[in-house]
Amino acid sequence: MMSIATKTGDDGTTALLFGRRVSKTDARVRACGSVDELNAALGTVRATVADETLNGAVLSIQQELVILMGEIAVLTEDRTRYQAGGYRFVEPAMVDRLTAIIDDLEKNQRISYDGWATPGATVGSAALDVARTVCRRAEREVIALRETGAEVNPEIIRFLNRLSDLCWLWARWIETRAGEGPMGA
Repeated sequence: MMSIATKTGDDGTTALLFGRRVSKTDARVRACGSVDELNAALGTVRATVADETLNGAVLSIQQELVILMGEIAVLTEDRTRYQAGGYRFVEPAMVDRLTAIIDDLEKNQRISYDGWATPGATVGSAALDVARTVCRRAEREVIALRETGAEVNPEIIRFLNRLSDLCWLWARWIETRAGEGPMGA
């Protein structure tokens, strides 16, 4: 069995897909790292929120984040090879699914909020607010990657923007269900 400690990153570089090495501070690596943190934060949501519907949706989103991270970790010159390997890219339908969840929550759930919410009313809503803020950072990192001139699928930015909105709304929904009031405090 191969060790997880390969030592290949001891020089401050890391491998993208297809073995291309870049600095660990490269904009692409920062974007992937933020999305990885987002995925971990959403794992905390699943571990702390006792709602099967929400947890099922979060798990699906986590699986889509793996697709998103894979796409970010591929240089433009390797995109054809990536797709030929059977890997997927972020698609508008993925954004549409997030939008549909938001639309359903806003239409069919009684969610109390008035102005700015203070995170921490419940463990679950706090976990969602952490995920939201990490998601916003990931979105900024992907935009920064695009601003370096790298090709970035615009659906990635739309996905992260919609996901941060959804995390905020889910947090308020959990607080409302717990009777914690519109300000979460």
